[in-house]
Amino acid sequence: MKNETIYILAIESSCDDTSAAVLSNKKVLSNVTATQKIHEEYGGVVPELASRAHQQNIVPVVHQALNKANIDKKLVSAIAFTRGPGLMGSLLVGTSFAKSLSLGLNVPLIEVNHMQAHILAHFIEGQPDGTPEFPFLAMTISGGHTQIVLVRDYFDMEILGETLDDAVGEAYDKSAKILGLPYPGGPLVDKYAQEGNPKAFPFPKPKVGDLNFSFSGLKTNILYFVQRETAKNPDFVQENLKDICASIQKTIIIILMDKLKKAVEQTGITQIAIGGGVSANSGIRNALKIAEKNRGWKTYIPKFEYCTDNAAMIGIVGHLKYQQHNFVKQDVSAKPRYVLSSK
Repeated sequence: MKNETIYILAIESSCDDTSAAVLSNKKVLSNVTATQKIHEEYGGVVPELASRAHQQNIVPVVHQALNKANIDKKLVSAIAFTRGPGLMGSLLVGTSFAKSLSLGLNVPLIEVNHMQAHILAHFIEGQPDGTPEFPFLAMTISGGHTQIVLVRDYFDMEILGETLDDAVGEAYDKSAKILGLPYPGGPLVDKYAQEGNPKAFPFPKPKVGDLNFSFSGLKTNILYFVQRETAKNPDFVQENLKDICASIQKTIIIILMDKLKKAVEQTGITQIAIGGGVSANSGIRNALKIAEKNRGWKTYIPKFEYCTDNAAMIGIVGHLKYQQHNFVKQDVSAKPRYVLSSK
């Protein structure tokens, strides 16, 4: 098995990105993603439109991934796919296609937990910071999740803390919407924050016990703040946009870093890895690098292309499961609420 070249064709369709990748062992040969622009005019992902777009995109995306990898589909060792968590309609498209392709090529089928994939993306060959050693702490931050996970081994994970309401990515996007920025607004908040004063407008930080998070109160505070200030000055947001974004960003980073510091104190583990779409945020990346220098942590930040939803991270889990002969049968079904566990 050690000398065998394993070719994994991976499919990711948990939300609004249709992605396919081909991996040769831990090396990514191709990683193709089709984004759905239609949701921009609605200010958020519309599930029904997302699933229809997946149906249109999945065949050409898989075809393109195979072409870019320059391998024939007959060489594929197994098909890996996102089983969940995610939007049911979107997951159904990827799951159904993967099952059919597995049947057609007569190769094994591998189901993948999307959040586990964000964590294990660090084991894709060619990461700038190398790969973390077990055990390490993973902070998964995305539009749908905010978690601190103790990772003992590839498939031995324990959630130490998670959001009790909204995820950090949602807090970014909703704050951007309040400020009148187009969807997806999170990257725009990050962009403007880099040119603003983070101390301009202090926002209260939620008081949540243990290692859990809460962002709904912050969202509400930002809304009331903007309403109050624009009542006094209709041009307030336009005149102070960069400072508001910088202040929001600072507050969110403090919330995340405070919990991460607490997790390190409780576990004694100083190897930290981040994953998920929000891990592309420049402010969070900088905060981690500063903590690495000041606190003696070793931090692992994935390449940008492996932060947002992508099939390469599904493929690396597929590779690791293939080595264990951890396959599923054709009766497997999509699981929109797929809780990350140690199994």
